[in-house]
Amino acid sequence: MVLKIKLKQLDHAKGLNIPKYETPGSAGMDLCAANKKDITINKNEYKLIPTGLIIALPKNYEAQIRPRSGLALKYGVTVLNSPGTIDSDYRGEIGIILINHGSRNFLVKPKMRIAQIIFAEIASIQLKKVSTLDETKRGEGGFGSTGLN
Repeated sequence: MVLKIKLKQLDHAKGLNIPKYETPGSAGMDLCAANKKDITINKNEYKLIPTGLIIALPKNYEAQIRPRSGLALKYGVTVLNSPGTIDSDYRGEIGIILINHGSRNFLVKPKMRIAQIIFAEIASIQLKKVSTLDETKRGEGGFGSTGLN
């Protein structure tokens, strides 16, 4: 099944490629920066980068914004709120919050591929308040309680 999602390209994104899968096995589609001039992200700084895209997701779907591994490995640049979530009722421009954990300033050039978008179906959940929960072997153990090996 192929889900069709409506996409609107804003004026400042004209000329940018529409996101697409780069290979048949890709999970995400790359998002490009829709800035008109270079944006400098100083080390230990974060900035909101426009994509010039608006999408209309169907109910019970979300879009997740994730880092590009090459930017993270080569420059220490990643998506600050990773994964960022785009809800099905949001109709504003997709913006990417990039943070520079690297040792040098990072330049976001116009049309640069800066993040990826992944689409996921969301289950509708209704929480029910109770006084006890079923027990498990792990119990309340967390934050490394299962060890490294």
